[in-house]
Amino acid sequence: MAGFTTGALIVLGLCAFIVGISKTALPGAATLAVALLAAVMPALQSTGVMLLMLLAGDVIAIVMYRKKAHWPTLARLVPGVLVGLALGALFLYVASDRVIRVSIGLVLLALIAVTTFLLKKNAHLNLEGPWARAVFGSLAGVTTMAANAGGPVTTMYFLAAKFPVKTFLGTTAWFYFLVNVAKLPFALALGSVGGESLHIAVPFLPLVLLGALLGKVLASRMSQEVFDPVVTILTVVSAGYLLI
Repeated sequence: MAGFTTGALIVLGLCAFIVGISKTALPGAATLAVALLAAVMPALQSTGVMLLMLLAGDVIAIVMYRKKAHWPTLARLVPGVLVGLALGALFLYVASDRVIRVSIGLVLLALIAVTTFLLKKNAHLNLEGPWARAVFGSLAGVTTMAANAGGPVTTMYFLAAKFPVKTFLGTTAWFYFLVNVAKLPFALALGSVGGESLHIAVPFLPLVLLGALLGKVLASRMSQEVFDPVVTILTVVSAGYLLI
């Protein structure tokens, strides 16, 4: 592919593969792909290419887990997410990239710490209450719009809901498919998604599928006792990465 070194092409392929695994087995792992991609291409371009890879992974995941989504939970989050997307777009307009990343990273780490503490104490979390829906939904919208980092928010929400592994993955898949589709008009307007990003992303989409297939095998063999802590660790890493 013209314009890319062999090393950059290898990184692109690795990113696509990681995205696939993250969509069907290990939510949070996609942050590694975001970091790698940003290291080999300009920020705006990498954001568009990553969005296309994520959408491909979302489609594959919802096909694999199409009967596993918990729709009442998704419906509860939608209003907050829509508000969050608008706030995230505003944040992008008024704040620098560094301020956005550090602010979101600190908020996410605080959210993770509080939620994990309450879960360890077996405290009752009223996820259906208006405050929980507003906080988690709006934070998911802001973080995914401003920094492609909404994963930690929904991960903690779905962990708190104590979903089985496949229900967790199915609900996550549908949630981010809908959110990423909603982000497309913004990406098109900003110029991060277009002919060039499609030209770069499309050849690597088979690796997204390969990663997703491997991820499904891993998920089918992963117990709840293993899944929950692994996902929590990846979530902390995802949020911490924003502070670097």
